Amino acid sequence: MARIDLDLAHAYRPNPRADSDYALLPLKMSFEDGGAYALLGPSGCGKTTMLNIISGLLTPSQGSVRFDGQDVTTRSPQQRNIAQVFQFPVIYDTMTVAENLAFPLRNRRLPQAQIARRVGEIAEMLELSGQLNQRAAGLTADAKQKISLGRGLVRSDVSAVLFDEPLTVIDPHLKWQLRRKLKQIHQELRLTLIYVTHDQVEALTFAEQVVVMTRGRAVQVGSADALFERPRHTFVGHFIGSPGMNFLPAQADGGGSLSVGGTRLAAGRALPEGELKLGVRPEYVRLAAPGEAGALPAQVARLQDIGTYLMLTAAVAGQSVKARLAPGTPVPAPGEPVWLQLVGEHTCFYKDEELVA
Repeated sequence: MARIDLDLAHAYRPNPRADSDYALLPLKMSFEDGGAYALLGPSGCGKTTMLNIISGLLTPSQGSVRFDGQDVTTRSPQQRNIAQVFQFPVIYDTMTVAENLAFPLRNRRLPQAQIARRVGEIAEMLELSGQLNQRAAGLTADAKQKISLGRGLVRSDVSAVLFDEPLTVIDPHLKWQLRRKLKQIHQELRLTLIYVTHDQVEALTFAEQVVVMTRGRAVQVGSADALFERPRHTFVGHFIGSPGMNFLPAQADGGGSLSVGGTRLAAGRALPEGELKLGVRPEYVRLAAPGEAGALPAQVARLQDIGTYLMLTAAVAGQSVKARLAPGTPVPAPGEPVWLQLVGEHTCFYKDEELVA
């Protein structure tokens, strides 16, 4: 395994000048030896570009890639000793499952006993033991992708295993099982794993550290808890969570109070003077008594019974705010007034889209 250090930027067009010219804006980032990471963001944010730079399929237009302190910027994937699993299965249909799993090891001329042992271990982890003698051509897309995953994991000497949205073709009912398997395999083998996805559930359930990306920039690297509780950028607050964080424009007086929609609120802390955004998760919005200190007047727009919770949507100072409430909570009918408490220990404040420390 290897520690991977990036200090680079990348543009697909020559002579980039504006931020929009870059697929990856200048960044410095490290992936620790044996860690499990996810690159998370919408399509076009730069996550696959970063993965291909790490693997050696793409050379950055500026900067360097280092493995354990050694510059590998111009080296090929083979020279970097990288295993990569792609979005669609890459296997040999004419071979059996066992032959497919053994192929990367046979290429390295490992002893047959060692190959058989390692193939058996990976097949058992991926629940392919009963299919080892079947030809790959007759298997489902799910099983073929499991073989592809196994081929990426079968080599124990790789610097890192890179996954580019590997569960896209997997049946939704099996995705949870495979994510759980990958997490289990990581815990057992302690491989350096980097996983690209646009699905926050995949990222947050698989990775120890998630890199949230937007428009070629890594805006936050952190655990699932840190991304949920303290998003460092409004994009992270919006992108993480279902639904995402509520944001309301606010005006701070430079002390401990602020104004939201003409209502004065105590922030409970000093804030920089000027325009801010108040951010609060729907999970932390609660109903308040009329006129309660710190509560904001609102109007009920919609109430949805999700089964395990109620989702209240209300209009606050011309903005839509969602609150996740316990089942059975009495809520006024749509069009009726309601009071919401938005400021508490979980409330975040943002200036120029960045979290106020």
